[in-house]
Amino acid sequence: MTWTVTPEHFGTPDALLLRRDYYDEVASRYWKRPATGAEIDEGLTNDGVGLLTPPTGEFLVGRYDGKPASCAGLLLIDAETAELTRVYVRPGFRSTGGGALLLAGIESAARAFGVRRIRLDTRNDLVEARGLYAKHGYREVPAFNQGEYAEHWFAKEL
Repeated sequence: MTWTVTPEHFGTPDALLLRRDYYDEVASRYWKRPATGAEIDEGLTNDGVGLLTPPTGEFLVGRYDGKPASCAGLLLIDAETAELTRVYVRPGFRSTGGGALLLAGIESAARAFGVRRIRLDTRNDLVEARGLYAKHGYREVPAFNQGEYAEHWFAKEL
């Protein structure tokens, strides 16, 4: 069983399904109820994903034995800083090493852009994500934004 992580346009069928699953999970956890299809559609509308293509960013898709299983985005903030966003590993593929490979792929993409620092914000309820970031060298830092859903801020120097 093997993982591959590669850049992919955010609008491919596999990337779109992963983005929908990501939004479904984060919205459902936040609202403490299943998100509706209409709510998922609304959340994905004008969500800024168009910036996750060169030269302003990158979108990666992870596949486990060829099956789409994870995704993440990198958004350039300035010449030295990028933001990690839309990190998602489908539940059935968690604890198989895919999260680590996804972060390694993002970090490699960031270095190719000349980025020296990756930062991100996340929420209290996204416990698995916070654990993944901490395990791979992301440290909690003071708040760098006032995002409505931001409760924890992390950064990593590359």
